[in-house]
Amino acid sequence: MSSAWWPNWLTDADVALRHLGFVDLPPNANAGGFDHAAVHEPTGRVYVAHTANDAVDVIDIAARRYVRSIPDLPAVAGALVAEPDLVFTSNRGENTVALFTTADAPRVERIPVGVRPNGLAYDPRRSRLLVAHVGDPAIAGSFTISIVDVRARKRIADIPVAGRTRWAVYDPVGDAFHVNIADPPQIIVVESGDPVRIRRHVAIPHAGPHGLDMDVVSRRLFCACDAGVLVAVDADTGKLQETHAIGGVPDVVFFNPGRARVYVAIGHPGVIDVFDTAPLSRRETVATEAGAHTLSFDATRNIVCAFLPQSCRAGIYDDGA
Repeated sequence: MSSAWWPNWLTDADVALRHLGFVDLPPNANAGGFDHAAVHEPTGRVYVAHTANDAVDVIDIAARRYVRSIPDLPAVAGALVAEPDLVFTSNRGENTVALFTTADAPRVERIPVGVRPNGLAYDPRRSRLLVAHVGDPAIAGSFTISIVDVRARKRIADIPVAGRTRWAVYDPVGDAFHVNIADPPQIIVVESGDPVRIRRHVAIPHAGPHGLDMDVVSRRLFCACDAGVLVAVDADTGKLQETHAIGGVPDVVFFNPGRARVYVAIGHPGVIDVFDTAPLSRRETVATEAGAHTLSFDATRNIVCAFLPQSCRAGIYDDGA
């Protein structure tokens, strides 16, 4: 039986996520659990920041098995995969981003960035990585974003922002990055080309913009806020289009273009809220585990993984319909 919860009037045909099983991961060495994750879609391997272990864990979804860990990534928070085979991580414990390939024995390179890096987004046209920093209120000027030239392996720009950043995405049509700012609540739009600059500030009328993803075709951003709402925002104008309540304080958000759905990870009580997006409406709520605030999504296979910090497992779900 699936771990999904749904009302009695829903049939199996109405359910989006079906639970396929679990993959055991290394036990937590310290507090912190898991953070962001990303998928290398050619192989179906998932790279998840295991913050408690200062490592990235690698999962083979097809075989449903743990493959290995990439260690020595202090307080790793973000993970991002860029085609064809690059993996980036943001390492809050040493103020670096790391990059390595999907090879079985990768060589890890590090690039210094700002204070407590977190969100990552990649412009493949220019091979530029945006790094959004959490910062430190005790350090003046530490709320920033940086741009890294991946080919040159160096930071080429720094831009001050109004407050703590959350997640970020790259928009290939608008040729810009979108970055969530927690307080004051806003999404900033950053030029990817030269000069690197903030194109627009988009005020969000709800506290704590957190998770962020994008439907490039319909030009909508999906932003999950700490206030317990999911908002859809026009990526080109900044106009707020739709708002819907969610089941708690969110973290990671992924948009599934093939199914026109959004998955929102909510650590407490420990659920995934699944939304259809045309129009924005809640389809179901799937129980995971208390503290499970992060997901990965494989668009090729329509597989969602939830990372469970208490049992140190990945829950695997298929969105087959």
